This record gives sequence, structure tokens and C-alpha cells, in this order.
Amino acid sequence: MKLYDSIRDGIQHLIYKVIDPGVRAAVKIGITPNVVTTLGMLGNAAGAAMLVYAALYAEKGDYSLVGWAGVVIIVSSIMDMVDGYMARTANMCTVFGAFYDSVLDRYCELLTLSGLAFYFMQTGHPWAAVVTFCSLIGSIMVSYVRARAEGLDVECKVGLMQRPERVVVTILGMILCGFCGSLVGFDALWFVVVTQAVIAVLANYTAFYRILHVKNKL
Repeated sequence: MKLYDSIRDGIQHLIYKVIDPGVRAAVKIGITPNVVTTLGMLGNAAGAAMLVYAALYAEKGDYSLVGWAGVVIIVSSIMDMVDGYMARTANMCTVFGAFYDSVLDRYCELLTLSGLAFYFMQTGHPWAAVVTFCSLIGSIMVSYVRARAEGLDVECKVGLMQRPERVVVTILGMILCGFCGSLVGFDALWFVVVTQAVIAVLANYTAFYRILHVKNKL
């Protein structure tokens, strides 16, 4: 777990170096962290809308819109790193900003995974929608357990499948499905199903692991 945390932190610091010039330029023209947070949520909503459109109007077997929705969502999700980094580097940290960011993060996950579940239902894969719903439950509970723990003054960042990992795994499945379907000898929708199954298992495991962590701390 320590090796995993150090790799994760290393990747995070690398991303911060890449986005630093853009963040500083945005601050100079008056963009605030809350604006960035809002734009990220709207982008996730746009990605979810693309999934709904694909479910209703795309030809059977055409998953290109699923891939493009993944691109829109991953770009929008980067905002989740930008807003926090901007708040810290420009000394714009506020209690409301942290609260607002956390609430909109939950909206982003709900929008993305609900869009996927709708897509599965409309395209005749109800069992895949159930898997995605389990993924959604785990995702929300990981965050909820941490929030309740911190309300009891217990730090609770342990476990796998925190939000960045869940976003990356979800988008990886969507992009592979949308753009690599012609390269594989099976239905490319399986890329999304498998990644959602991974999140469903690991996120719910993490939620219960955090519950035990809190119990031991208390």
C-alpha cells in the first residue's frame, strides 16, 4: 500500500507541474476555483448527455459516442485537480470552496455512472446496468464513509479506488470501447462492463475497509 501511495503521489505531482502554467494564467484573468469546479461538473453532465443520446439514437454496435463521452468526461474530471491546486497556489482556499468541490464531485460521479446505466438499459444489457449500479453504490459509499469519519475527527483516506482511480478506470473502459472496438474480436462494450465490475468490487471493498478502519480508530 505504501508503494501504491508513493506512485499515486508521484503521478499527482507530475500532473501539477504540467497544469501549473495554465492555472497561473487562469488566476491572472480572474478565474476562481469555484468557477473551475462548476465547469468540471457541466462537462461531466455533457458527457452523460452524450451517453443518453448514444443510447437513444446511435446505430447498434456503434460505440464511437461512448468513446467521445469518455474524452469529454476525462477532460472535465481534470478540473477536479485544477480547482484544488488553484485554490492552494493562489491562496483562495475557503471552507465553502472545499464543501462545494466535494458536493459537485458526487454529482459528477452520479451523472457519469447514471448515464452508463441508462445506456446499458436502453441497449438491451440490463445485467450490465446492475453492475454499473453496484459500481455507483460503492463509489458513493467510499466518499460517504470518509465524510462521516472526518465528522468524527478520524482521518479516513485508506483503501483503493478513491475518486481519481475510479474516474481513470471508468474512462479507460469507455475510450477502449469507443475507439478500439474494430481491433478486438469481441463486443467492445465488454471493456466498459469489466471496468465497472472492477470498480463495483474494489469500491465496495474499500467502503467496508474504511468502516473497519474507523471502528479501530474509535
